[in-house]
Amino acid sequence: MLLKVAWLIVSYWFEQMNYTYKNIWLIAFPMMMSILIEQLINITDALFLGHVGDVELGASALAGIWFLAIYMLGFGFSLGLQVIIARRNGEQRYSETGKTFFQGLSFLLSMAAVLCLLSQTLSPIFLKHLIISDDVYNAVIRYLDGRIWGLFFSFPFLALRAFLVGITQTKALNMAAFTAVLVNIPMNWLLIFGFDMGISGAAIASSFAELCSLIVLTIYVFRHINRHLYGLHWSMDITVLKEVFSISVWSMLQFFMSVAIWFLFFLAIERLGETELAVSNIIRSVSALFSVIVNALSGVTGSLTSNLIGAGEKRNVFPLCHRIIRLGYAVGVPLIVLALLFHQFIIGAYTGNPTIVQAAWLPFAVMLLNYFFALPGYVYLNAVTGTGATRTVFVFQVTTTIAYLFCLWGLSRCNVPLAAYWAVEYLFVILLGVQSVFYLKYKQY
Repeated sequence: MLLKVAWLIVSYWFEQMNYTYKNIWLIAFPMMMSILIEQLINITDALFLGHVGDVELGASALAGIWFLAIYMLGFGFSLGLQVIIARRNGEQRYSETGKTFFQGLSFLLSMAAVLCLLSQTLSPIFLKHLIISDDVYNAVIRYLDGRIWGLFFSFPFLALRAFLVGITQTKALNMAAFTAVLVNIPMNWLLIFGFDMGISGAAIASSFAELCSLIVLTIYVFRHINRHLYGLHWSMDITVLKEVFSISVWSMLQFFMSVAIWFLFFLAIERLGETELAVSNIIRSVSALFSVIVNALSGVTGSLTSNLIGAGEKRNVFPLCHRIIRLGYAVGVPLIVLALLFHQFIIGAYTGNPTIVQAAWLPFAVMLLNYFFALPGYVYLNAVTGTGATRTVFVFQVTTTIAYLFCLWGLSRCNVPLAAYWAVEYLFVILLGVQSVFYLKYKQY
């Protein structure tokens, strides 16, 4: 009898530390919904602006990625913040999680103010020299003028999300996600068409949606999280902030670079023509739905890896990654099949231009199939992040970026179809994954 009880206890402990598919999904799904906020905002913008004009549709791609590059500085910091919070949670030092959260929140609010001022001052100068079409440039600036102020809402949201994911209490992220979507869709219609504000209306609607989702998440934390247990009392500790920043700085650079690459990619497409730019924005918009799955599962990988290491269970890192990858395929593959079968309907939802619909098919298929390489690539990369080796992750990003840009440069000198540009993404994610697997196998952490 005692042996049976001991076996049940050991089995339960082993299951908890290895994380079952159900456990992973219960943590990942709310995070998936929260990531969907930012992506659905961009998708909604593209859906509405595609019916305003091809220039606005293409410009929203460049403007959205420029904004996303700035946003990723905050996202990268929040990922490091999440790692520290998860580590404290795994060590059962619960009061330290709230203390760490407030250091991150203070920094993110300060960073939002600085980035807003810098963007208003410098963005028009930089973009004037990068964008060839005057019509596209003017539309990009109109979008950024309304969109950049959303950082004051999205950055505090990132801090709250890092805290909730770090302590593995992520259910509230569902409510915040649905709130943002429900607000953004009618606001887009009202401001773009009702008040005839065009691309500026899309930017304002997006920022307002982020404000509403922040309010929902804040109310939840105040009402449902034990503030005494988790030390949720405002305090400043420079030592803690330095620890978070030492981890986060490399994540910030990594994610900024990952989106900056996208911006360079779209600059190369803009030089092919406004039609190719519009096509690529549609493809990027649809790919955002699949990146939600990849980003959520890979983000959870980082948090759970950090918890495992905090509990002294390094040997379970690879089994965790394998479970997450299999779960990601189970979720994503049916969606890929549906997207391939109904590609004309999906692309046609963005535009009534038959030339764009026809030109989008091949690069659309290339983008979808990249999911099979992107999922394991980013899961392994975020497992490395979960070990705290964010500087190593940044090095991986730099080496991969050099190879990626070299390939783009080579394509720009050849007369190749648009699909060839999208195929370079395969190289990018495969190189990230290979480097990460070697690190996890052979490095001490």
